[in-house]
Amino acid sequence: MRLGPQPPLGFAHRGARLEAPDNSLEAFTRALAAGAQGLETDCRLSADGEVVCAHDASVGSGLRRRKVRDLDTADLARLGIPRLADVFASLGSAFELSVDAQEVAVIEPLLAVVGAAGATDRLWLCHPDLEVLRGVRASTAAHLVHSRRSERLTAPHERHAHDLAAAGIEVMNFHHSDWTAGLVSLFHRFGIRAFAWDAQETRHLRRMLEIGIDGLYCDRPDRLVATLGEWTAGPASAGPPPTGT
Repeated sequence: MRLGPQPPLGFAHRGARLEAPDNSLEAFTRALAAGAQGLETDCRLSADGEVVCAHDASVGSGLRRRKVRDLDTADLARLGIPRLADVFASLGSAFELSVDAQEVAVIEPLLAVVGAAGATDRLWLCHPDLEVLRGVRASTAAHLVHSRRSERLTAPHERHAHDLAAAGIEVMNFHHSDWTAGLVSLFHRFGIRAFAWDAQETRHLRRMLEIGIDGLYCDRPDRLVATLGEWTAGPASAGPPPTGT
């Protein structure tokens, strides 16, 4: 059973990244236009201390690649990398936002940008280090998400779920292939939501919904929106199992 009465959340992973450069304003705009209720991005700090949306530590191509932390926002903008503040300025804040903090130093300024946009209650802050999340809990009302592969946990699943609940961390985010119905149920028993990343095919999305997953990350906003819509409408609208997706 899914945790709570809310329908599952759907996040467009790095925006509509198959249609536009990932983490770009265009990719985010296209994802929302496709009906995505949430965006996923990655954040780092620029040389001038701004929060920017970039997954990799280095940007550019070939021998011209440079580290994000060595470039200011004007240089990064020329490479199509926006500030997080630009995302809110262009698109508003009426969407869920999942952010992978790619460095610990970005978390405090990130929270400030999100707070200034009035979007703290729609932020899902992700990090692989449980101790980092524990340290953040007292300073924000944002949702905190522990993102990790199942085999890299240092404690058994039940103990880990207990530790998340005790620390006020609301979500466990595994790769979709790590989740089973029993594992979702275990985390739900501790009041922890279950999110699944890299669920790209319709069959993967449907399987996650069938076992009670609370949030999904997908590179295809159109596929994500359609599958969630079918699920919310009920089994009768879903049609037969897909053959090629």
